[in-house]
Amino acid sequence: MQKEISPYLELGKINTLRVDRDTTPGLYLMAEDGNDVLLPGQYVTDEMTENSLVDVFLYTDSEDRLVANTNKPLAMLDDFALLEVVDVAPFGAFMDWGLPKDLLVPKMFQKTPFEIGEKRFIKIIYDERTHRLVGTEKLGDFFDRNVKGLAINKEAEILIISKTPLGYKCIVNNKYEGLIYHNEIFENIALGDKKTAYVKTVRKDGNIDLTLRRPGSKKESSSAIKVLNLLKENNGIMPYNYKSDAELIKNIFGLSKKEFKRSLTKLQDDAVIEVKDTGIYIKNKTQ
Repeated sequence: MQKEISPYLELGKINTLRVDRDTTPGLYLMAEDGNDVLLPGQYVTDEMTENSLVDVFLYTDSEDRLVANTNKPLAMLDDFALLEVVDVAPFGAFMDWGLPKDLLVPKMFQKTPFEIGEKRFIKIIYDERTHRLVGTEKLGDFFDRNVKGLAINKEAEILIISKTPLGYKCIVNNKYEGLIYHNEIFENIALGDKKTAYVKTVRKDGNIDLTLRRPGSKKESSSAIKVLNLLKENNGIMPYNYKSDAELIKNIFGLSKKEFKRSLTKLQDDAVIEVKDTGIYIKNKTQ
């Protein structure tokens, strides 16, 4: 449970507060219950006059005092985010989250040692021991295992958080844990990508298996359109054919080898393209 500061001053979130008084260090902003917080002078603008309302993010400064900031961080309390490591120390690592004071990920909340310059997926949490906002890389305890409202084929919003031997782990609707298997991926994806996916299975342990393909879509037709559009973008000529490497096809067209071959056959049957040893050609295009 978060240490009680004021029911109207929420640490780690955007607060709308009233300008109460102007002082040398900055403006004091007041909540509805009379508690106030400092907005340092460097964030004060001419529009911030007495009794005007200001939206600010509340966190603690280097001396653990509650302070306001008009800059919105890259992630707020309870958010997941891919952040860059900017410094390391024996007790933890510091992440750039868009504010003057970097976010600490204590060593006890790291899975493996952090290195400067790398990016890690973390969740912003309230540390009851120190009464500060910190980051944690140990996300397992924060996923809801009681999946509701996600039946098979249901659409969901996902955030890609890690690559495993089986596939890509992701956060589903900002609360569940999901996995897209490698053999279900026919497009380029990367950590931090946000995508729409579809539920294949909700397992007994609360994990969700997903696919990026819309259920019931006409794959053959849509795949052929995809190949044709790429050909048009490349002046009607591309150096691939039925014998092209499967991994290359996946990277270029976002299709499996089987889907790619079916697409070529359909487009040839429709007299739209020609496939030669030297590549694919839209009809009427010459080598």
